[in-house]
Amino acid sequence: MKKQRKMNSALKRLIMTLMFLALSAVVLAGCASGSGSETANGDGKLKITATTGMIANVAAEVGGDDVVVTGLMGSGIDPHLYKASQGDVKKLDQADIIFYNGLHLEGKMGEMFEKLEKLKPTVAVSSQIPQSELHGNPNGDSTTHDPHIWFNVKLWMSATEVIRDTLMEKDPANEAGYKERAEAYLAKLEELDQYAREQMATIPEKGRILVTAHDAFGYFGAAYGLEVTGLQGMNTMSEYGSKDVSELRDFLVEKQIKAVFIESSVPRKSIDSVIEGAQKLGHVVTIGGELFSDAMGDPGTVEGTYIGMVKHNVDTIVNALK
Repeated sequence: MKKQRKMNSALKRLIMTLMFLALSAVVLAGCASGSGSETANGDGKLKITATTGMIANVAAEVGGDDVVVTGLMGSGIDPHLYKASQGDVKKLDQADIIFYNGLHLEGKMGEMFEKLEKLKPTVAVSSQIPQSELHGNPNGDSTTHDPHIWFNVKLWMSATEVIRDTLMEKDPANEAGYKERAEAYLAKLEELDQYAREQMATIPEKGRILVTAHDAFGYFGAAYGLEVTGLQGMNTMSEYGSKDVSELRDFLVEKQIKAVFIESSVPRKSIDSVIEGAQKLGHVVTIGGELFSDAMGDPGTVEGTYIGMVKHNVDTIVNALK
């Protein structure tokens, strides 16, 4: 039976690999046909495809009425585990510009983006962040960095500038508009950064410990003065085990932490097991609230914007830990 399970697992991996290769070939074939060489919608507006909602939101803010923005990953979607669909292939094929996070956030899609870079503007918004400001992989992998850069608003300002500069280069006729809207949005991000700093400072110093389902808030903690720990690593593809649960449980008991947080894009069962373990040791832990980590809120809501998402997280953390 074990041998059969191993064979089935190997077969599944082979099928997944073949599907990915086939999908990449379709994308490249479509792009090579020239569909992305000019504005794809034919009305003079740049057609942009962005991977995450955070990137799509910035592109829409900076692009304004001069662009049409399509996002691949909606609310509640985990980009670490995301797999491109046939519909995504069409969106990538029709785009004039593709924006993605980079730093291996989008999993296996990274290989596709590297190939698309040769055919059309395919830009990692993290590309201009100095290496010295990127966090390493806590698992000791020196070849990768923590991709959750949007939780340091200053770093997200760099991503905004990359989007601005790309739009200005691709569409010089509307350069003034891109520059003006970017300046206005960057000013809002400055205010957001200051808001986060001021609010986090209201939490008693000994209570500035943020415990979440996965380690997505490293940049946030470093920027705004919190100790951060998660049950899973920074990538939700990594699995957690009983040892991880017991270690985090003991950490909660030792530090007398009263609240932990769930995430909109991560199943809460992982953090529930930690809470139950702490209760068995006589330490009561509650859910401090739901945070948006790898995805924003629903479209049309305040949390469905990058600024609204960050403010929600800040307010939720402060209310629970203050």
